[in-house]
Amino acid sequence: MRKQISDLSSPTDAPPTYPRLSEAAWVWARIALLSFGGPAGQIAVMHRILVEEKRWIGDARFLHALNFCMLLPGPEAQQLATYIGWLMHRTWGGLIAGLFFILPGLVTIMVLSWVYVGFGDLGVVAGAFFGLKAAVLAIVLQAVLRLASRALRNRATRLVAAASFAAIFLFGAPFPLIVLGAALIGLLAERAGVAAFAPRNGHGALGPSQVADAATLLGEELGTLPEPARRAALVAGSVALALWLLPVAVLALTLGPGNVFAAIAIFFSKMAVVTFGGAYAVLAYVAQEAVGTYRWLAPGEMLDGLGLAETTPGPLIMVLQFVGFLGAFRQAGWDSALLAGSLGGLLATWVTFAPCFAWIFLGAPFIERLRTNRMLSAALTAVTAAVVGVVLNLAIWFALHVIWSELHRIEAGPLSFEWPVAASFDAVSAALTALALFLVFGLRLGMAPVLAIAAGLGVLWQAIEPFRLIFG
Repeated sequence: MRKQISDLSSPTDAPPTYPRLSEAAWVWARIALLSFGGPAGQIAVMHRILVEEKRWIGDARFLHALNFCMLLPGPEAQQLATYIGWLMHRTWGGLIAGLFFILPGLVTIMVLSWVYVGFGDLGVVAGAFFGLKAAVLAIVLQAVLRLASRALRNRATRLVAAASFAAIFLFGAPFPLIVLGAALIGLLAERAGVAAFAPRNGHGALGPSQVADAATLLGEELGTLPEPARRAALVAGSVALALWLLPVAVLALTLGPGNVFAAIAIFFSKMAVVTFGGAYAVLAYVAQEAVGTYRWLAPGEMLDGLGLAETTPGPLIMVLQFVGFLGAFRQAGWDSALLAGSLGGLLATWVTFAPCFAWIFLGAPFIERLRTNRMLSAALTAVTAAVVGVVLNLAIWFALHVIWSELHRIEAGPLSFEWPVAASFDAVSAALTALALFLVFGLRLGMAPVLAIAAGLGVLWQAIEPFRLIFG
């Protein structure tokens, strides 16, 4: 930025000089490289840089944009970056902001996936992943509590959360069905005048307002969007839809649904339209299908993938790239399994994020109408409550596979769920999990030190285990 303003609280100051697209690109790259810690940390980074430091957008408009993105399926932090980029530089601005937000994680996960399949059996690597599993479990439990504190504000939302947990844990209900059922409950409640799911800000206030909209680059909220800008946004959204759906159709028609690449394209495309509530929510369904139905990876490997995604910049949903990588690596049947895996990972990423650009560009011209639509907001409130139950199921699923090495399935009428074999209890994993929980909830350490400590202890245990077996 070429112009600085000293008084950040005064709405009468002139806004800063409008940056060129090339200048904005460097800022988006910086945000992408700093975007660790899941959506909460990523949104905080964007707020600090875009609102407090650069003053491109004010607090009220930032929160407005965030609430709009909360109405959409997909990673809200990446979509928030795309939307603000669109506000500033229209289609190219949105593409650059959104793509830059993805690229560091995409490259990092790809490299780590190569390391995983090439060196995952080495003692140091295996030990690190052994420790990471415990840390990931603690982080997911923390996410459950944070989400519950925000979403479960009355008895109705708690009932929806409990029902969604029972549906997925005890009956194996698919995640898309749970999302649709919760949305229907919210719509019907709002239509009947029930206040339980009345809309409110998705994330609440971001703290006391420090930067007034009028003193920023974008100023006050836009009124009527110019017709050329509206048409350009709709065209960009339509192109994004085509770039998403056409490759999926081609793969399905030419390779058949039994082919692993067609299966990856179709499965993760379904994920793209139901990913309300963040990565943890959809991971429960991904684990259910990718592990149980497609057999692309084992439960422990699902935890390894989440551990990789937790340690890289960008959206946590990038873990889907790891799942697609392993699926194609093992089932494509190519001479070069590494090439097949790489293409499978890129395909999973493509069909996950292409829809995100479509939702933003198609919805941007109608943001005011969407934000004030009480029916949509009530449906989202109910879906968010259901997501609490789904993420709790994910935490329990992880706990069962971390602390016990063997599970058996209980079938009793419509009930069908996994339960641990008592003799397979892993005391070391349980101790590492207890330590990770203490670090997260007792000492309130951040994600990075918890992951580092757990991985280090896993490596240490791997190093001393041969001596323990010899002398023990």
